[in-house]
Amino acid sequence: MAQAADSARLVVGLTGGIGSGKTTVANAFGALGATLIDTDEIARALTAPDGEAMPRIAADFGPGFITQDGAMNRSAMRARVFSDPAAKKRLEDILHPMIRTACQTALQELAGPYALLIVPLLVETGHYLPWCQRVLVVDCDEATQLQRVMQRSGLSRTEALKIIASQATREARLAAADDVIDNSGSPLALPAQVSLLHQRYITAARNL
Repeated sequence: MAQAADSARLVVGLTGGIGSGKTTVANAFGALGATLIDTDEIARALTAPDGEAMPRIAADFGPGFITQDGAMNRSAMRARVFSDPAAKKRLEDILHPMIRTACQTALQELAGPYALLIVPLLVETGHYLPWCQRVLVVDCDEATQLQRVMQRSGLSRTEALKIIASQATREARLAAADDVIDNSGSPLALPAQVSLLHQRYITAARNL
């Protein structure tokens, strides 16, 4: 694990494509006692009203990307970064260092036996891979993924496919995985898979 995030605890990087069910799986681990460090949740806090990133976002992008209550206008920003790679990089340059710092702090303060570091683009960026002793991929087939994204977000098929295409392929994620949870079927199949891996992680954490 990278020195900046040094910890005596086990760190498991959790990832998966949009609509794969990362949040559901992460919450199941959390219910069993894992510490959850979610980069998306950190980003939401940074871009909420009075969030640490908001002054720079307002200065760099202007009032059209700020809601009336002072948060980042997520829909406007999403449309902008998908159509403008330079704007995407500017936003990443603001948010990513802040997210990494927050993750480092959380790992250094980790009290539980192990942490799930939840990074949707773990495979794509590779930035957090050196921090993780194991990589857990939440997997499902693309048809299921597409259906979930459309139902959850109200996106058109074209919009959902564009997001899916912007992420790593299913094959690339599975190639990077040490562990896989299959979430293609019923949610009833998840608890047994989560429980088994939780026990393995507890044992691995004790052996560090």
